[in-house]
Amino acid sequence: MGEVRTEVTLVNLRDMAKTSDGLIPVDEVRQITLNALVDTGAWTLVINEEIRQKLGLNVKRTSEATLAGGIKAPCQTTEFVMIRWKDRETVCEAVVLPNESEILLGAYPLEGMDLMVHPQKQEVIGAHGDTVRIVIK
Repeated sequence: MGEVRTEVTLVNLRDMAKTSDGLIPVDEVRQITLNALVDTGAWTLVINEEIRQKLGLNVKRTSEATLAGGIKAPCQTTEFVMIRWKDRETVCEAVVLPNESEILLGAYPLEGMDLMVHPQKQEVIGAHGDTVRIVIK
């Protein structure tokens, strides 16, 4: 399978809560739209320090990540960030790799938005069509 990219918008969830409480106006919510590399081998959202700072995301903890090829690297994990793709959204923590040039959209946020990579078209699509499917168990 080749390289698949898709446009996503990352939103500071804490800022969103402040708008709901009337503490800040909607236009002050920190967000960024970017082209992410879809990596089904990655678990979550991977961002760099520059994106973390632009979004104003707080670091929750520092730990170690296992990168491709089994290489271990120090990383930080942020508070929850909202990820939007077209009419879908999900929230997850982001892993910050300071010098990472690519923003990676991993399996967890893809699953959270009911998305998959279409192998022939090499693009992100709804796993169950264009309608968001909600499963309640």
